[in-house]
Amino acid sequence: MTAVNRRDRPRISPGLRLGGAPVSRRTGLIAALAAGGAALVAFPVVVSAPWMVNIGLFTLMYAALASAWNLVGGYAGYPSLGHAAFFGIGAYTEAIWWTHRSAGSGYGPFWTLPLVGLVAAALAVPVAWIAMRTRADVFAIVTITLLFVVQTLAFNLRGLTGGAQGLAMPVAPFAPDTFERPFYYAMLVLFAAALALSYAVLRSRLGLALVAVRADEDKARGVGVPVTAAKLTAFAVSVAVTAMAGGVWAYYLSFIYPQFAIDPLLSIGMVLMVFLGGRGTLWGPVLGAFVVAPTQQYLAYRFGASQLYLIAYAALFVVIMLLMPRGALPTWTDWRRRRTAGVRT
Repeated sequence: MTAVNRRDRPRISPGLRLGGAPVSRRTGLIAALAAGGAALVAFPVVVSAPWMVNIGLFTLMYAALASAWNLVGGYAGYPSLGHAAFFGIGAYTEAIWWTHRSAGSGYGPFWTLPLVGLVAAALAVPVAWIAMRTRADVFAIVTITLLFVVQTLAFNLRGLTGGAQGLAMPVAPFAPDTFERPFYYAMLVLFAAALALSYAVLRSRLGLALVAVRADEDKARGVGVPVTAAKLTAFAVSVAVTAMAGGVWAYYLSFIYPQFAIDPLLSIGMVLMVFLGGRGTLWGPVLGAFVVAPTQQYLAYRFGASQLYLIAYAALFVVIMLLMPRGALPTWTDWRRRRTAGVRT
């Protein structure tokens, strides 16, 4: 055997694990996640102002929705513009189930959320099986058409949805001073579930299949990737989380109207947040939601019912497309890699 010069042998830094990321970086990430999670849990206890807890609640809702949308629009590359339809289906499923029932201690409607998610997923599979025969722009048009179909049904099925007069749910019997807190924690659980599902998918065979579909669906099918099963699974999981968020939203407001439960701006908000943070990444949708949602809610409080925030939506979309077409996190990662490569050379 040829002797190997000691200087040519691979060196293992004390901060590295074999086959893994740097221990220091991994430890720092775990510490940051623990601190962030603790801050989110403590937020409604430390902050007493109801309007601020309300902003936190809607921020978590949009973070869960954006992470759920990313499973289809980011990982698989199918830009759905109709997710608000399933948000509304979840809201109406929750409301219809509890319209003539007592909420008891107030926590009953939270326990029915998994059932709401299953109902929405069951309805979504045949729809996705048809819609996902199309791709890209055509798929986006098909899904936004679905949104308006569901909204029209909500307006016209008066015996079921209440039509334009709306549908009431039992008002939650929580203390007025802490009324928002249970809904905040329910949204926090949904956000954590959406993030955990995204992480699990990203590190699974399903995630590899979805990335292959996004890169080249025909080649993926040709090499044996179960394309149809992967797409339908991702869509069903995404829709289930979206519908459960709609159920919490309906119970929180206790009275829902079709134009608000099935709002195209809800879908636009999800897409904007994902594109801002970075489509197809784990933390991109979260970053986008934590930037856009509090700003939008604050503007709504500040300017009332005015639609000025829509101008900000449009301007932000234009800036993203021009300066960061891949999103903030991928752009930052690319810049850091170039900088590191420049330092090494």
